[in-house]
Amino acid sequence: MVLELKKIFLNENESLSVKTEFDMSEDTIDRNIVPEKISADIKVSNHAGMVVFEADVRFGCRCVCDRCCEPFDKDFAYRFEHILVTEMPKDGCDDYIEAPDYMLDTDALLRDDILLELPSKLLCKDSCKGLCPKCGKNLNEGECGCIMHEGNSAFAVLSKLLEE
Repeated sequence: MVLELKKIFLNENESLSVKTEFDMSEDTIDRNIVPEKISADIKVSNHAGMVVFEADVRFGCRCVCDRCCEPFDKDFAYRFEHILVTEMPKDGCDDYIEAPDYMLDTDALLRDDILLELPSKLLCKDSCKGLCPKCGKNLNEGECGCIMHEGNSAFAVLSKLLEE
């Protein structure tokens, strides 16, 4: 969605509120995240000459756990806030979002915000035990019985130091 914001930029205390949905299914996202429709409540307002963009974003995703490789569903909710300018300052400050000709592509801005905000590691649950490094069994479903879990790992030599 592209917003025309000339009225907001030119009039103090002016504001605009919109609800929108957009799709990110064609965007490349690491970690096998498949987002559903993304809903956003957007408010753009001019406070004392400063134009502020606020967005509350909600979406569900089909994800793959980084420890056990099992698929799971997860809901996300984020709040983003930016200061908008029609022209970037000469010092190239990263604190502002440029809205040239008073136009702002909210979908592109929110896509970038979401991609930067997604966690670096997605787990099906905090207590996920992952996969056995030797046989590959999902340890959430029970122990595998590998010798590796009986202290025959590469670090077993270090445990002898603790005994002494």
